[in-house]
Amino acid sequence: MAFQNILGKSIDELSLGERAYFAKTITENDIYQFASVTCDFNPAHVNEAYAGETFFKKRIAHGMLTVSLVSNVLGTQLPGPGTIFVSESVQFLAPVYIQDTIEVVVEVAELVPEKNRMKFAAWGVNQNGVKVLVAEGVVMPPKKKKA
Repeated sequence: MAFQNILGKSIDELSLGERAYFAKTITENDIYQFASVTCDFNPAHVNEAYAGETFFKKRIAHGMLTVSLVSNVLGTQLPGPGTIFVSESVQFLAPVYIQDTIEVVVEVAELVPEKNRMKFAAWGVNQNGVKVLVAEGVVMPPKKKKA
């Protein structure tokens, strides 16, 4: 079938330690669009006056906006299109501000072929080299039909 050509890597095509990367500069527009989609209008994200009175002193990006960059890598590169999320655990280590550039790395941590599962480790670093998040989780890579 034609869709087989657009699928990411199957469990048999993945290697332990394999990595993929994605970088994005977080914009004010990203924050407002994320707030609109999720209905999370926490003033720490969308209200400069409120945010100025917080520990962070200015608006911060939604944590889930930042961790969604991990989802980007999993769904577009490693394993890629057709991947299904099973679970993820995340620790947020530092705030992400408007105009921060975040690079996320996803690494294949373990392969469980008999269950078609890939365990991954991920982390994100800002433009100053500060680690902003670490994550681990499980995905189901796409299955490719034998020809």
